[in-house]
This record gives sequence, structure tokens and C-alpha cells, in this order.
Amino acid sequence: MRKGIILLLLTTATAYAQIPIDLSKYPKNSPTTVVKRGNDVVLSWPTTNKETGRLVVNLETGKPLFSHIQLSKGGRFSEIATDVDPAFVLTVGKRDLISQNGWNIFFDKTNKLPSKAYAVALTKRQASVSTVGTRTVLRIGGVQAASFRGAIEITVYQGSPLFNVAAVVATDIDSTAILYDAGLVGKRPGWTTLSWSDTDNRMQQIPTDLKQPNKAQAVKYRAIIGSNANGSLALFPAPHQYFYPLDEAYNLDFTWYGTGYRSLVPDFGIGIRQDLMGDKRWVPWVNAPPGTQQRLNFFCLLSTGSPADALTDVKKFTHGDSYKPVAGYKTMSSHFHNEFTTKVVLAGKPVPENPNFVKVFKDHGVNIVHLAEFHGPGHPKGPDSLRLLELKTLSDQCKRLSNADFLLLPGEEPNNFFGGHWLSFFPKPVNWIMSRKPGMPFVTDDPKYGKVYRIANKDEMLKLLETENGLAWTAHARTKGSTGFPDQYKEEAFYKSDHFFGAAWKNIPADLSEPRLSRRVLDLMDDMANWGHKKHVIAEADIFTMEPENETYAHLNVNYLQMDILPDYSAGWQPVLDAMQQGKFFVSTGEVLLPAFTVNGKGAGETLTLPADGKAMVALNIDWTFPLTFAEIISGDGTQVFRERIDLTNTLPFGTKQYRFATNLKNRKWVRVEVWDAAVNGAFTQQVWLEP
Repeated sequence: MRKGIILLLLTTATAYAQIPIDLSKYPKNSPTTVVKRGNDVVLSWPTTNKETGRLVVNLETGKPLFSHIQLSKGGRFSEIATDVDPAFVLTVGKRDLISQNGWNIFFDKTNKLPSKAYAVALTKRQASVSTVGTRTVLRIGGVQAASFRGAIEITVYQGSPLFNVAAVVATDIDSTAILYDAGLVGKRPGWTTLSWSDTDNRMQQIPTDLKQPNKAQAVKYRAIIGSNANGSLALFPAPHQYFYPLDEAYNLDFTWYGTGYRSLVPDFGIGIRQDLMGDKRWVPWVNAPPGTQQRLNFFCLLSTGSPADALTDVKKFTHGDSYKPVAGYKTMSSHFHNEFTTKVVLAGKPVPENPNFVKVFKDHGVNIVHLAEFHGPGHPKGPDSLRLLELKTLSDQCKRLSNADFLLLPGEEPNNFFGGHWLSFFPKPVNWIMSRKPGMPFVTDDPKYGKVYRIANKDEMLKLLETENGLAWTAHARTKGSTGFPDQYKEEAFYKSDHFFGAAWKNIPADLSEPRLSRRVLDLMDDMANWGHKKHVIAEADIFTMEPENETYAHLNVNYLQMDILPDYSAGWQPVLDAMQQGKFFVSTGEVLLPAFTVNGKGAGETLTLPADGKAMVALNIDWTFPLTFAEIISGDGTQVFRERIDLTNTLPFGTKQYRFATNLKNRKWVRVEVWDAAVNGAFTQQVWLEP
């Protein structure tokens, strides 16, 4: 009997033992206060208008992690959520690393291969608090799901009622692909209503029903909101990083609410989700290489106002899912397979006065759209009657739909002659056919369509680009149909030509451990510069349909071209190609903007003569929404790439600032800059070319 009593006492003592907390990396003078009260850790941080956010985190085994989620109003705290746990569901699948190009693969149907979902389990063993710039991180170990192990990280951001919850996990298993769903759950979380914006941009609200079976919900702005009389909590993902690459930007019901989520999360909650089947084309999921720290994470934004107020605040982080106008710039997006010409106009269907895809671009603040038509449909190699009609119809529709504020420009993804996949872009409509029979001339004059070029090989393709002052570049370089390119043709005459522009950037592959998006192309950008040619990289979307209900913004990116006004379609759009060819632009996901960039007074695309000592001053204007994480000055000497990281974690949300960074570029041949934020949104400049 006595042994039984002793065992019971030991078990009880263990259950209620306080978890050790390491505060060695938390400065006492931080505006964010951290107070240990028994098994509770209370994080209080300054938000906006002298108000305070507060998280009461319970480290006792078996108790909900968040005892209280609060925001002050007039100095008094309002309870936004009570006794809720973060919930993560990790789906683990298999990556094909053999058949194509390793971790850069896109053509993988992970959704069709065996996979298994796991609830991420938290065992509260130890905790630590650290301050990184203006953010404070509470880390709680450990968590586990299948072979993945790690910790929970809760990050609060000074200057905003914003916080992030992440399960940071790694596996030792190779060839792993993952997806994750996440949210906040509890037996009685304290929300009386649930709200969201539907895909028609109308607020919807329902009463909370704690017995509601889990339901996937399509929303706009990627956010779902729990609220009560005291205020609202909006839960949403990183706007771009969370969405792995697909051919279509369909809205796949990226939020959920209810009980029994995926039969793994029993309590009631709200959260974010990914559809395992994707767009049912190529579905590569997310890379999880061995040993990489994958951040399964979501953001929460608190408000003492209504759900509509909370959503308004969420939308500010993405400028309402629109690209913010910047003086002296026009926004351009490229690589869209709408196929409006063949599937609507030439198919005899009613031609709308204002097509949906044009409305989508305008709603997102895109001024210039470069299409990639006839990618599958169409007759690029003839017969002449069909090919020339298709080109004329495309041009006519682009002209009809363009105006002083919006340019819709013809373009194609020819995928002939050079190798791999590439895009063409001419400064005016050009009639060309991607084949030439023996005995036919390179150029003829058609009585109906005018000048017509017929191309037989890569030399003639280059001649056409030179004759009509066009540009070509590698689409989705080093992946998809361009696996191995442009590397395989970097010594070709057409590649070395000024008319071969460079390559295009899109977030392929997805990897939640990376602090930036699409290292694949950023590394290529540096490689191309070290190869010795003045090549550039533009953003590309590479998606097929653009409908108002789609989740377009998550898959979109733009180029901010240095232009004061849009050219008139009828006069041609040479200024667009000039800005590209000269490197007079920066690329952005939308949340980070770089309206000014110089090195010793020289801007992107220009050539700087360095002083003998190599000293240089990088001047950079940054405009941002999420707090910034770092800037990086990247340079090369023709062989090596050099990186100088500048910590920007001292920034608050929503700011503009001119930075000046002293650096040394002795013996370097080029330099450029990237900037990334807390949600892994970013922007990058083109190169300044250097001479000794």
C-alpha cells in the first residue's frame, strides 16, 4: 500500500512539475514583457495606438497551451479567445528525386502516391524566450509527427496585434514531401460567431456551433475569423509561402472550421488547409529535405472591433491583394495561358466586353500583362491560314482590351529551336510561323496579313528577334520543361545575344525551411551574371485560368518597371521591352517594395566604375507591410558569389525607410540586393554591373 502511495505522489509531482524556462536571450529592457507565473508564461507586447496584446501560455501538461488571448482597449484587456491549442496536421508523402531534377522537380504527382496524415503532438518539456529585433519568440519543446521532431514557436511582433504560431520540425528521412493544415482549437474557445469574406468579396457570418462537423470553406484573402462581443481573431497563412506551385490558381477551400478536423483534431476550431489533390494536374506538394527546419505556421491578428474590422486590418498586409502603385513605375506580370483567343473568340463563343481575366488583373493592380497564348491550342507551325488568323485575332483582342491604364500584350511560349521552354516578346504584333518548308523564303509579304516570317532553326529564330527587336528568355528555368536550361545552351550564339533576356522567377519548388522564395532562380541569376553576360530575371506567374473566384494573389508576382506612362498599344510597346532589357525594374511579391536602389549613385542595369579600394555605398528605399527580416547584398567576381546579410528584424510592421549600407566590392563584377520579410514575402533588384 505504501509503495502505491509513493508511486501516486511521484506521478502527481511529475504531472505538476514546472517546466524549466531559459530566459538568457530575453533582454529585460524589451518593450515586450515576459512574466513567469507558476506554469503560465505571460507575453505582453505593444501593438498600435498605445494598446497591448497579451498571450497567457500554459505550460502544464494536459492543459490548453493558450489560456487567454487578449487585446487591450483603452487600457483594459478584452478576452478574444480562451483555452485554445494550436493544432497542426502534417501529411507526409514521397518525393521523386530520380526521374527528373532532384528537389527542383515540378512534374510530380505526390497526391497519387501513398501518404499519411499525422496530428502533431506537443509534449511540454522545456521552454525558452528570445528577442530578435522587435519580435519575441517563445519556444516550447518538443513536438512530434511521424519521423518529424521539433518545437512550437510563438512569435509576437511589436507595433501590431499580430502573432505567429509555428511547429518547426525536421526529419531524417530522404525524399519526403509534405503538406500541413493548422489552426486554433478548444472545447469552448469563446467565439460566438465565425466570419469570412466569400469569393465575391462579401462578408459572411454564422453563429458558432461547437457540434458542427469540420467543413472546408472557400474564402477571399485567405482568412477566417472567430469573434465575440470583445473582439475578433483573424487566422491566416503567409500569403505566398503557404501555397505550393500549381498550374492553376483555383480556390481550393483554403480554410476550415468545426470539430473532428480530418478525424485527427477532435475539438472545435478554425484554421487553414491545403487540398491534397491540388488542381489535379501536376501536384508536387512541398519539399522537406532531411535536416531542414520546416516551419508549419500561421498568423493571427487580434482586433477589439468587428470581424469586418479585423479583415480590413488583415488586408492591409497585402494592400488588399493588389500591387501598390509606386511613382515612376508600372506593374507588369508575365506568362499566362488564358487561351482566350482559341477557346473563346475563335471557338465562336460569345465574346464578353470585359472578360473576367482582364478584370482580375485590374483588380490586382497589374498595369501590363504579357500573355503566353497557344500553349497547346493553336497552330504555331501552320497551316498559314490558321496560324495567321490566330495571331491577328490575338492582336485585335489585346488592342481592344488595352487602354491608357492597362496594356494586354501578345506573347507565346514557343518551345521550339532553342531547347527547353522559353517565352517570346515583341514590341509590336509580329506574324511568324514556327516552320519553313525547303525553298520557301525567310520572310514573305502576305496580301492580307502583311509581312510573315517562317522560322526553320535557332539561327533564324535569333535573326527574327534581331530584326523585330524582340526578347526571349528561359521560362521556369532548371525545372519543368526547362530542366537543364539555360545551362545547356549558355555558350550558344542566341543565348549570348542581347536579345536573349535571361530567365523568369516563380516559387518553384516550395520549401518551408527557406527564408526566401525560389532559390532555384535566384541562384541562376547569380550564375548567369558570373557567366559574363548581362542577363536579367523577371517574375512569371505561369498559370492558366484567371477567374474572380480564384486564389490568384497567392500565385501572383510582378515586375515594377521604371516607366512614367504606359505606351499606346497602336504605337507599339517598345518602352516595356527597353525597361526589361536595361534592367530598369525590380521584382516583388507585393508586400516588399524597392522604389529606389543605387550603388555609388548608379541604378539597376547601369555600369559603375569602382574606386581602387572597392568601397561602395548601397542606397535602398524599402516600403513594407509585414516586419522585415533581412536584406542581402549579393555580388560576384565571375566565379564566386558573395553574400552580405543585413539584419532588419528591428523593423515594425508597415514602414518606409531609406537605408544606406557601406560595403566593399573590390574585384567584383556585379551586385544586386534582396529583401525578405517575416512571412517570406520579398523583392529583389536587378544587377548593377561593376568595372575596376
